[in-house]
Amino acid sequence: TTTTDKTYHHPTDRQFARALGSAAPVESAAYAAFSQAGVHRSDGLIQPKVRVLSARGVALTTQCAYCMDTHTAAAQKLGVTREELAEVVYITSALCAGAAAAHGMLAMKLFAHAEAAAVKTSPV
Repeated sequence: TTTTDKTYHHPTDRQFARALGSAAPVESAAYAAFSQAGVHRSDGLIQPKVRVLSARGVALTTQCAYCMDTHTAAAQKLGVTREELAEVVYITSALCAGAAAAHGMLAMKLFAHAEAAAVKTSPV
């Protein structure tokens, strides 16, 4: 891929990671250390397989193609099965739907507030 290729989310886009890190080296190093401690740590209380499945679920939620690629490959290396990966997909889907329902409740509350405000300002 060249810099003139405008295809989005292509695997070769990873070649630009070095350029991104070089442009902000302090932030890049901090991000790498944070990612290592949060996701790739092997000596924590949460086992690496659970960590990578959690990361995979978040990648689904954020819809980051590069994260999905990275965490799916890491999951496979850690012995995650297709069935476990599929369960993570549906757990994530259920939680996303739950979040939409929760925000739906907030929407109803805000609608009620808007209705109340409209009644108060009504010229009748």
